[in-house]
Amino acid sequence: MPDRYAKPGNPPSDTPAVQVTGLTVTAPDGRLLLREASLTARPGRLVALTGPSGAGKTTLLRALTGFLPPGTTRTAGHVDILGHDVLTLSEPELRTLRGTRLAYVGQDPGSGLNPRMRVRNLVRELAADRSAEAVAALLTEVRLLDDDGRLAARRPGALSGGQQRRVALARALARRPDILLLDEPTAGLHPELRDEIGQLLQHLAREHHLAVVFSCHEPTVVERFSDEVVQLGVHGVHLPPPTHTPAPRPSAVPKAEGSRATALEVRDLHVSFRETPALTGVGLTVTTGSAAGIVGVSGSGKTTLVRTVVGLQRSTSGTIHLAGTSLSTGLRGRTRTQRRRLQLVTQNPLGALNPSHTVGAAVGRPLRLHRRCASREIGERVADLLEQVGLPSAFAARYPHELSGGQRQRVAIARALAAEPEVLICDEITSALDPDTGHAIMDLLADLRERRGTTLVLISHDLPLIADRTDTVTVLEAGRVVESGHTADVFTAPRHAATQALLGTSAPAGRP
Repeated sequence: MPDRYAKPGNPPSDTPAVQVTGLTVTAPDGRLLLREASLTARPGRLVALTGPSGAGKTTLLRALTGFLPPGTTRTAGHVDILGHDVLTLSEPELRTLRGTRLAYVGQDPGSGLNPRMRVRNLVRELAADRSAEAVAALLTEVRLLDDDGRLAARRPGALSGGQQRRVALARALARRPDILLLDEPTAGLHPELRDEIGQLLQHLAREHHLAVVFSCHEPTVVERFSDEVVQLGVHGVHLPPPTHTPAPRPSAVPKAEGSRATALEVRDLHVSFRETPALTGVGLTVTTGSAAGIVGVSGSGKTTLVRTVVGLQRSTSGTIHLAGTSLSTGLRGRTRTQRRRLQLVTQNPLGALNPSHTVGAAVGRPLRLHRRCASREIGERVADLLEQVGLPSAFAARYPHELSGGQRQRVAIARALAAEPEVLICDEITSALDPDTGHAIMDLLADLRERRGTTLVLISHDLPLIADRTDTVTVLEAGRVVESGHTADVFTAPRHAATQALLGTSAPAGRP
């Protein structure tokens, strides 16, 4: 079978498509973003980049495209792409390379999708073959063409994070590249979907003779699907070793009628994207000072639920109450105090941080907006918040593009904490972090519960994290609640098939 991605002049399969030797990248202040990194990628093989948050994985991947962070310089080493030192190519040569031979899918693929375009048109836009049959074949290959064709007709806002990743992957493949680069392609996905993505990357590498390089901090994904592994080191300040202890219960929690008061209550919530239901009759009750988990496969409605709760998505019907007070379904109808008391940390921090504002400005804005401290104390408070999430105070002067994905996530958490919320909703906040950093961040949130009585709502595909860190859990499937209760009870004896599938069980534990 002929290789439909082959081009005249392609190197033979035993010749590296990517060859990085001793690459060192230095920031203007002398910081090393990357130190003596080396990597070899051949057609038909997968190379995994691993290492803790801030080790330089994204910097290396972007360097392979000929891009270095603004103000940084290559102080040593070479980056050879298909026989050319990519960091010496002219802009026209780089545009040709990126448009035809090399494809890059970033950590936040949804931010690169035009929100007004439908999926099929997003793929057709970049396709070498724009026929309906070729576009359908691409969508089928990345498992996006459902039986009724609805996914292909949706816009990005009506897709889950996992589905947006697949659209970005289809767009990358549409150009028929020789090299495919992916930054954390399995972050924020449930284990079954992570395996599907890993298998898909293997298929693409073997079937289309692609050299695939991807960053990943999931050890099981790296072990199962990569042919080679490149481990990057650490250059900077990182969080202290995690304690790995279960989340402590708040010692002083307001009581109501002999039980904990309700911090957040959602009743009979319905949300639709045009005529397609996204949530149907969803309910959620979270008591003050507790930690509630929300789980479900990609596309089950988890992010839509929390976006509706914080007012970023309007519902068609249903009610939302915060500490017994009814909330408007949109932000405009909510008071400043109500907005402050309910904060969301999103899955994709790059899209949530203004690229023209420094870290200090981003974290300081809630302090000013909600008057959480005197103006003269804002700088000191920002420094304290950054240190709480494991970042040095000097990061206040940096911009989002100067940070790794994990560092940006920590900035987003610090910004949310600056508002001193009563309810903090976290959507896959550890998906871009290495395991140790993720544990340390969860320890920080546990400390907030203990000291402030903060109520947490956690969305995660990391089921052990949900098991260890939450009191209750709600399981969503196709926009409906199929099971809820105490986390230990639900995970020990799951009753619904969707929960059993998530946990990898065929029947509740202890039952025949």
